[in-house]
Amino acid sequence: MNKRITGLILVFAFLMLIPLQGLAATPKETVETGVNGVLKTLGDPAFKAKPKDQKITIIGTEIANIFDYKELSRRTLGKQWKKMSVGQRTEFVALFKELLQGVYADRLLAYSDQKVIFDKEIMLKKGRAEVQSYLQTSGGKKIPLFYRLTDKSGSWKVYDIIIEGVSMVKNYRTQFRQILAKDSVDKLLEILRDKVKKS
Repeated sequence: MNKRITGLILVFAFLMLIPLQGLAATPKETVETGVNGVLKTLGDPAFKAKPKDQKITIIGTEIANIFDYKELSRRTLGKQWKKMSVGQRTEFVALFKELLQGVYADRLLAYSDQKVIFDKEIMLKKGRAEVQSYLQTSGGKKIPLFYRLTDKSGSWKVYDIIIEGVSMVKNYRTQFRQILAKDSVDKLLEILRDKVKKS
């Protein structure tokens, strides 16, 4: 009897291990968990008491947990990405990440208790999804905030945010193309280094 019970326990334990990958967070769960985590941090009195530079570092770290900065960089640069050396790509991703974290952390610090409504999850193509959410202002206005995600390593990561129909990737792509139309990749990296220093 004891052997039978022990066997059942082992089988049960084994079955509990099998679906771990299958239970990975969905795109919507990934976004919802990440956004709610940031909002919880923003509302924490201990966080509010910290200096601004520390706040930006903390928020930047939380943002990094759900963002795929390499995919974001690749999509932003488009065809130019393939022409860059490994070193240039690595530096670009690091600089772009730091710049975006500073920009979005700054915006989040100005957040004033608006409500975030999570709506539907749409599968776009294999390994890609869109999570639609809305930022509801105190006046009742709903601002569309859509997240595009990719699944490359067994977990969903954000690679683009579309705010009121404007894609972050396309917005930066236009800016970078204007620079690269007349200057080199090294010049673009130099501009990003300066922006990061000043931010």
